[in-house]
Amino acid sequence: MVKVRVYRIISVNDPETGQPGKQIELVEVRSRPTPQLFSGIGEDEAKLVKGIMGQFQQMGIFPVGREIVIPKITLFLTEAEYDLLATRFEVNDTFELLIKDGAFMLKRSTEGV
Repeated sequence: MVKVRVYRIISVNDPETGQPGKQIELVEVRSRPTPQLFSGIGEDEAKLVKGIMGQFQQMGIFPVGREIVIPKITLFLTEAEYDLLATRFEVNDTFELLIKDGAFMLKRSTEGV
């Protein structure tokens, strides 16, 4: 089982038939471990540097980067196929992806990623 998140939903048209549809991108999101960057300096200095880095991140100068986003599945569905799923996808919805016996199963996750 893998936790996946709806990353992007795009309206598309089938190139052959011109029928409307949806492209749904699901990504696996893993937590990035916190590296010990300041192990060679004193504890007070490390706190000072972390505080400054945090302020830069809040201002948008350095990206926060707490997640690793890994593309998992891209679905191209016609409107009819999307209706048959009986599941409405929204960006940032999380699902549990189960791959077993040659089948994929998506189950809406009750907890966040």
